[in-house]
Amino acid sequence: MRFLTTATLTAALFVLPLQAQDSHPDANRIASVGGAVTEIIYELGEEHRLVARDTTSVYPPAVHELPDVGYMRRLSPEGVLSVNPDLVLTEPGSGPQETIDILTEAGVPFVPVPGGYSAQGILDRITSVSTVLGVPEKGAELAERIGAELATVEAMAAARAGDAKPRVLFVLSMPGGRLNVGGLNTRGDGIIRMAGAENAIQVFEEYRTLSDEAIIELAPDAILMMAPRGDHSTSTEDILAHPAVTLTPAGQNAKIIRIDGTLLLGFGPRAAQGVQLLADALYGGDEG
Repeated sequence: MRFLTTATLTAALFVLPLQAQDSHPDANRIASVGGAVTEIIYELGEEHRLVARDTTSVYPPAVHELPDVGYMRRLSPEGVLSVNPDLVLTEPGSGPQETIDILTEAGVPFVPVPGGYSAQGILDRITSVSTVLGVPEKGAELAERIGAELATVEAMAAARAGDAKPRVLFVLSMPGGRLNVGGLNTRGDGIIRMAGAENAIQVFEEYRTLSDEAIIELAPDAILMMAPRGDHSTSTEDILAHPAVTLTPAGQNAKIIRIDGTLLLGFGPRAAQGVQLLADALYGGDEG
């Protein structure tokens, strides 16, 4: 895919976040918690300062050489302290609070990186991480490059969608045969909008498990899911065989889109690739 780098597109998107962020330029034993945060650190060329990562940090492949301190929402203080960090850099929602309290008492800064589920949110993350690490110039360069990529792919997706935006339902999982779907202001909602489409859910936020009747009434044109990982992932065949899905346009046209979760929901430096893949799946072909 080719990315246009016009000054107009970049300037329209590249706006620094307003929130202040503490700087820790001397931190050289960093535990990175959250896939987007970890990817940004690598893109900034500061990976030599990392001593650990969490389970959600799976890219780039070199990150697997670092100790894994556990899942971001279930961090144990013992596991984190075992790598002797002088900074824990995280995505919001990491914890639990008891772990944060213990790390704080031990004198280890626990710094969340803000950022929404949009192009601007990605740029905010980049700027925040670079500020915390004391390398704002690197952050500005990276944000400019990523901003241009995002502006280009979003403009292309919007042009391909036109006025008839497809209605996309993001399905996180299928517990007990019922679809757990993403509402407004979720990661799934964000990537759908960036690809020029419309979230089929317009009446609630966060995630909910819907009844069959609700799925049928929503009548999504496409169903979006993460690519399957492991034996416990919901298969495409299971989704297509769901009795409610079979009565929707998505089911009747077998329009089930599967994309790697780190690209689809990471909202990090590679987000433009996720948007492009979704746009290609929705509109057909690669016009980049």
